[in-house]
Amino acid sequence: MAPRARRSTQAPVPPLQDPALLRRLLRARDRMDAASHEAWPVERLAAIVGVTQAHFARSFKQAFGIPPHRYLLTRRIEQANTLLRDTSLNITDIAYATGWESLGTFGRVFRDITGLSPGAMRRQARTEAQALGHIPACVLKAAQRPDLNTAVLEKRRRMADGTLPPSTKEVS
Repeated sequence: MAPRARRSTQAPVPPLQDPALLRRLLRARDRMDAASHEAWPVERLAAIVGVTQAHFARSFKQAFGIPPHRYLLTRRIEQANTLLRDTSLNITDIAYATGWESLGTFGRVFRDITGLSPGAMRRQARTEAQALGHIPACVLKAAQRPDLNTAVLEKRRRMADGTLPPSTKEVS
């Protein structure tokens, strides 16, 4: 009698993507990075890659671990953090410079992601400026990068329930 085959309880690993598709996805991501203040609807990104919108969204998430919209939010919040920390621009100018069309939406999403309002983040950055002054900007930026593995609306719901802390990593 032959032994039974065991079923794996792990989710199947998705196959690796075509290298040409990965290069085109990187090109789209680089364009988002270079102009994160612009609108980047899925239609525009899919046209850059040369695939359908649905295929682009699936492929982007498989390649980079998060959907394109969350990736763009991460970059915008990261850029806003940098401008709050390193410039004296007012918060309205920072909101518009980082691609937000509404100051209220910017403030709400910024607070949902970082746990602080833009003004509170600026005050905190200024009080910590002397301690962090010797850290290279690229390291500081990476350490303060928001972790958007959960959708903003889901985070808001979980935070209201008290089951999810803010996602920004603290720098010690």
